[in-house]
Amino acid sequence: MKKQSPRGFLRSDRVAEQVRRDLADLIRTELKDPRVGMISLTDVELTPDYAHAKVFFTTLNADHLDEIERGLKRASGFLRRELGRRIHIHTLPELHFVYDNSLERGSSLSQLIDQANALSDQTPEE
Repeated sequence: MKKQSPRGFLRSDRVAEQVRRDLADLIRTELKDPRVGMISLTDVELTPDYAHAKVFFTTLNADHLDEIERGLKRASGFLRRELGRRIHIHTLPELHFVYDNSLERGSSLSQLIDQANALSDQTPEE
C-alpha cells in the first residue's frame, strides 16, 4: 500500500508535479531547439524507483509532431541535467516524452455528443 502524507498526497505525486513544473520552465526559458516550439506539459508519471519519468505533452501544432518529438528526445539529456540542478532526489529520472492526445479525443467526443443531441432534438414530421 502506498504511504500517504498527513495531507493526503503521495510523495511521488509531489515529486512528479515538481518535475513537471521545472521541466515546463526549462523548456520555456532554456531550450533553444526551434523544433520544440510551444508545448504544454500535461502530466508526469514516475516509476516507483524514480528511474523513469513519462512526460506527457500537448501542442497546438500537431502537424509537426514528429519534429517536436525528435527535438524533445534530443534535448532530454540537457533537460535531465538541468532538472538535477533544480531538484534533489536520490535518483534523477530518465525522461521519456509522450504526446498526450486526450484533448483531441475529448474534443472529438464532445462533437459526437453534440451531433447526437442535435439529432435527438429533431422531431420527425408527421
